[in-house]
Amino acid sequence: MRFRPALFSRLLPPLLAVLPGELPAQGRSPFTPPAAAAPAAAATSTAGGLEYRGNIDLGDGVQFRLFDPAKKYGAWVRLNQRNEELDVVARRYDDEQKALTIEHQGRSITLSMRVAKVVSGGAPVQAPPPVAAPSAPPPAVNVAPAVTQSVVVNPTPADEQRRLEAVAAEVARRRAIREQAAQQVNQGAVPPTPPAQPQAR
Repeated sequence: MRFRPALFSRLLPPLLAVLPGELPAQGRSPFTPPAAAAPAAAATSTAGGLEYRGNIDLGDGVQFRLFDPAKKYGAWVRLNQRNEELDVVARRYDDEQKALTIEHQGRSITLSMRVAKVVSGGAPVQAPPPVAAPSAPPPAVNVAPAVTQSVVVNPTPADEQRRLEAVAAEVARRRAIREQAAQQVNQGAVPPTPPAQPQAR
């Protein structure tokens, strides 16, 4: 598969739109807010409910993600370019404070980058204790000893021939029992219960 820069540049902004902020710097946990953004988050302003959610530089200039929760609509805006849907113009960006100054409905408002809230999911569910494996495999049910005794770990052709003969004999024995039971049912007699086969150990 070939890498297509044009396709990548079209798909990346919508994917980043769902992120609450910019990608974390190397060596820093993505679950802790940046040191500079923590105090700024307390002073976050809203412009008609707009939120500043992050930015991205695709090489042709930085774009800023603004989102309107009431309309459930977001847009990427550039500095000094009006976005008609949100009626907003991004005027200035402070990288240290992670704050974007916008002009909205005739007012100049500074928005701090929205920081996602982490909610605890509660205490972890304890896994059940592991079930101990049985020390010996369960005995085979209703299998003739001749069949099970003819099984060997590394069979030779002669061992395999003996096993096949034992299986064929067991199949013939069971077929005879079924035929005998069918004849007795047809004659109105209750078929006797076949004797239980001793199980292999």
